[in-house]
Amino acid sequence: MRYLVTGVAGFIGSQVAEHLLPRATELIGVDCFTANYPRAAKEDNLRQLRSKPNFSLLEIDLGAADLAEIVSGVDVVLHQAGLPGVRPSWGRGFSEYVTHNVVATQRLLEAARNAGVRRFVYASSSSVYGNAASYPTSEEALPRPFSPYGVTKLAGEHLCGAYAANYGLSTVSLRYFTVYGPRQRPDMAFHRFVEAGCRGAQIKVYGSGEQVRDFTHVDDVVRANVLATEADLPPGKVLNIAGGSRANVNSVLNLLAGLVPSPLQVARVDHQAGDVEETWARCDEARRLLGWTPTVDLVDGLASQVAWHRTRLEPVLAGRTNGEHEPDRSVVPAPVPRRPANARG
Repeated sequence: MRYLVTGVAGFIGSQVAEHLLPRATELIGVDCFTANYPRAAKEDNLRQLRSKPNFSLLEIDLGAADLAEIVSGVDVVLHQAGLPGVRPSWGRGFSEYVTHNVVATQRLLEAARNAGVRRFVYASSSSVYGNAASYPTSEEALPRPFSPYGVTKLAGEHLCGAYAANYGLSTVSLRYFTVYGPRQRPDMAFHRFVEAGCRGAQIKVYGSGEQVRDFTHVDDVVRANVLATEADLPPGKVLNIAGGSRANVNSVLNLLAGLVPSPLQVARVDHQAGDVEETWARCDEARRLLGWTPTVDLVDGLASQVAWHRTRLEPVLAGRTNGEHEPDRSVVPAPVPRRPANARG
């Protein structure tokens, strides 16, 4: 089996590639190393992959490179590449999002169609829903993106659907809900929170902290991708991938306080444009079609991310504390009140 994984140096792409390598005759990784965070962090993500003889890395821009030769002979494409983040997608930055998230996706789909690729897995986002009309949200809900980023991810989904409907290309779009865990991008909330908690620095929280998210550990997302390469799926299928760890940001901070070596110093700043009030997914379709259910709860998942940060920061933290924190299961996220299935706000 020959796989092509785009965004292979990233948080999710690198871990998807690692899990596919044992079953791959060849795995081609593609990344253009955008400057959204330091290249050194992305190179760290690639360390294990680079040591494997069946892995090769191509540093190319999907929006400009000739993709026909790259995709030729590939069985499965896992398109994890894209420019992430809600806040930077406003204003002048939007054109870059269109290039990386829409144009690159269309060019890769076209190459995959011409090459006869067996399965095309697209990494989408819960951002396509915006502030949903009902919770928990199923794939049948009308997408209403609340940010330019969400608009570009939905455009990628529609392109997958168009290639499936017109050419029979077997595409599946996985809508990720707030993914966290080891290797998380530096701009993401859990990364910022844990780094600050380990260093004794200030934590910046946007808005009241009452925003609710359906947190999903990266291990569960990786497993969904692997299953999506093999399952019998109708072309153009869209699936929610969510962890079932529904909590608000303030509850997460309470949990984190028991895992990091320094007291949390929280500073509240203004709510940011594009941030939705809540995400909460129904994942019945992923369970039915992939046999997938989330397995990592928020307590264990956050502990795994803290352990990763502490390993990276070990020289900085040396001498501050001698003990390693185990997950404190007496501190769990406060339950978010369940609302009627047809209500919001």
